[in-house]
Amino acid sequence: MLVFLFIAVVLLTYSNGANDNFKGVATLWGSGTLSYKSALVLATIATFAGSVCSYFFAETLIKNFSGKGLVPDNIIHSADFVLSVALAAGTTVLLATRFGFPISTTHGLVGALIGAGLVAVGSAVNFSKLGNTFFLPLVLSPVLAVILSSVIYMLFHYSRKATGITEESCGCVGTKVAAVPVVASSASFVSLPVIQATVDTNENCAMQYQGQFLGISFQPLLNNLHFASAAIVSFARGLNDTPKLVSLLLITQLFNIPVYISLLAIVMAVGGVLNAHKVAATMSQKISKFNHGQGFTANLITGALVILASKFGLPVSTTHVSVGSIFGIGLVNGTANKKEISKIALSWVLTLPIAAILSAIFYFVFHALIK
Repeated sequence: MLVFLFIAVVLLTYSNGANDNFKGVATLWGSGTLSYKSALVLATIATFAGSVCSYFFAETLIKNFSGKGLVPDNIIHSADFVLSVALAAGTTVLLATRFGFPISTTHGLVGALIGAGLVAVGSAVNFSKLGNTFFLPLVLSPVLAVILSSVIYMLFHYSRKATGITEESCGCVGTKVAAVPVVASSASFVSLPVIQATVDTNENCAMQYQGQFLGISFQPLLNNLHFASAAIVSFARGLNDTPKLVSLLLITQLFNIPVYISLLAIVMAVGGVLNAHKVAATMSQKISKFNHGQGFTANLITGALVILASKFGLPVSTTHVSVGSIFGIGLVNGTANKKEISKIALSWVLTLPIAAILSAIFYFVFHALIK
């Protein structure tokens, strides 16, 4: 049973990487600042670093997601309970990843804890702790992200205009060699340059800022800040998510916590590299359209909120915060895709009950087999 538990947690960690790893760098790809592959490399490295550092900062999260205080201690330390939670959450996240929905692993774990807990102890589940510790941060964090990203971007926008920094629209003008006849009756041609104007993709001809800030060219400065903010978000995600996964392995006692963290950090990275593209496309291209400055603002808000939550042991979802930040930018610039955000919101609503039902079924079966 402990071996199956270990495999289930590895599966959950892989699915977490596949669904979550790209979220920190989604604005880099969406704004045309980096290619998909380059953004994925940055996300993988930063997430891995956050996972390793989580050992020093996230004792409270490890405690919360072990289920301590939510169900009786004797249930927490039973392999069938933890196996049910890990397997249900992993299956839920993998299904969402398959269809390109950016859902919360945190939400999946909470649902799985509830489902298995209700079957195991019924009314003994501590619903008071469930509401205060889990639900409030999960519900309030995306709302706060929408508000903050909208307000902060408007402040940045007016500050940029006040400093005289302007935007250059996406247009490409240049010469093109065209074949023209030498004389009207001749069949011979000569190549001559002609002026041609075209509109190209964001990757090949992206909007640029013109001007300087404190004597520094603004566009390169903004790009570097955007890279840094994306790395911060990815780092924060690794910092916040890894302890939740490690908490499920504590009862196996196969290794110590640093080994667990290192192992899961590697598995999480592999999941992101191999299976992140569908969720990446949703986050980068379907929620809102944004430029360099707007993408930087969304990442700045996401990173700040997730790191602050990690500091206080609050199990917020990087997914919810990141989607909220990007959607907030879309509300300001008028590109918010309300149809897509409705589909994402529905997937969030379904995450908890699906994980709870699966977990309840798994626990019922596994507990019957152990008896």
